[in-house]
Amino acid sequence: MHRRRFLQGAVASGGVSTMSWSGLFSVPAFAEQVKRSNKRCILLWCCGGPSQFETWDPKPGTSTGGPFGSIPTAIPGVHVSELMPKCASILDKMAVIRSMKTNQSEHTQAINLLNRGDNPRPPFTRPTLGSVLAQQLGQLDSAIPNFVLLDPCPEGNEFKGFKAGNWAGWLGAEYAPVRVGGEFKIEDATRIPGFSEADHEEREALRRFFSKKFENEQKSAAAASHNAVYERVKGLMSCAHLFDLERLPQKDRERYGAGAFGQHALLARSLVEEGAPFVMVANGMPWDTHVFNHEIYQMVVPDLDNIVYQLVNDLKDRGMAEDTLVVVMGEFGRTPWINVKRGRDHYPNAWSLAMAGCGIQPGAVVGATDALGVDVTESPFTEKNLFATIYQALGIDPYAEYELPNLPTFHRVEERADPIKEVLA
Repeated sequence: MHRRRFLQGAVASGGVSTMSWSGLFSVPAFAEQVKRSNKRCILLWCCGGPSQFETWDPKPGTSTGGPFGSIPTAIPGVHVSELMPKCASILDKMAVIRSMKTNQSEHTQAINLLNRGDNPRPPFTRPTLGSVLAQQLGQLDSAIPNFVLLDPCPEGNEFKGFKAGNWAGWLGAEYAPVRVGGEFKIEDATRIPGFSEADHEEREALRRFFSKKFENEQKSAAAASHNAVYERVKGLMSCAHLFDLERLPQKDRERYGAGAFGQHALLARSLVEEGAPFVMVANGMPWDTHVFNHEIYQMVVPDLDNIVYQLVNDLKDRGMAEDTLVVVMGEFGRTPWINVKRGRDHYPNAWSLAMAGCGIQPGAVVGATDALGVDVTESPFTEKNLFATIYQALGIDPYAEYELPNLPTFHRVEERADPIKEVLA
């Protein structure tokens, strides 16, 4: 039973006295844990770099704006692309940042930057956002994974820079993602036919004995991390059914759309409802429009528009919006100019993203770009500002120091970069 259901049951039954609660809250460590308990995050990752012009920061009627117009939103005076009518209707439940300014223009480097929150510092490997949130919001003894990556291309695609183990960096493999691909379910999560539960338990006990012996003899942090992953296999087997989309209502599956991105977003909603602290939903590379930008965006933007609309409304209707943060972003934006192949190229100089839910101020629209979208003219923000915002929204100290014996000092957010206060509730 995950924490939300435990707390709801305890309060409903009167199982926890006021006296015991007040005593526990006087303990700083417990108070800090409760502050972020039940907090969840869904990252909708638009892999390839979505165009700000056709989404959150349109420039209609200009030489860079493209053929699409803009439409008014639920926030007076704020417009988004005409390709996003559903998000326009709920923008007062969301926040938009129009002034992201980062420094990596190639996919692998930019994906690393926007997932880790800082530039590389070899030979050290900074953990990704998902791994940090898994450590801070999750529990190692939880059956459901603390970090789930839903990816229609589980072999890697442009996530090839995140090889096995690299996602969690120095936090250890126990905080790496469980990666699920296009079949919408975890494969090989049942016992071998004819292999009894007793046989399975005995074999696991033997593995545990030898693994622990090796760990103790070698005094190896890597071995300890490896063993922690194996300890979670039994829990993963017990919750594998949660990854089966066929168990969800057909009407919900139809609302989110038939594509992998929509189906995975629906699965993410279900997984956080079941207690998963962090789910990242990737959607291949349709946003990398070096050719035929306008034609492709007529397909992918309405799909994203519907997915975000359904997810934000579902979380609100289910009473989960206040403790579930939704982030919609990619690794950069697209160029203001159109290339000779009628596409937009990579552009980290001025781009947009959207957020909603936990800790976010509804209706906040922050930052601005110039008339042609070439550069940021108001409130430029970097990946460090973004990560500080995400951590603070989820009740996590952005500036805490990692406990890394015999290693240099690292913090969750370096240089004490400020969060984007305007989007924080």
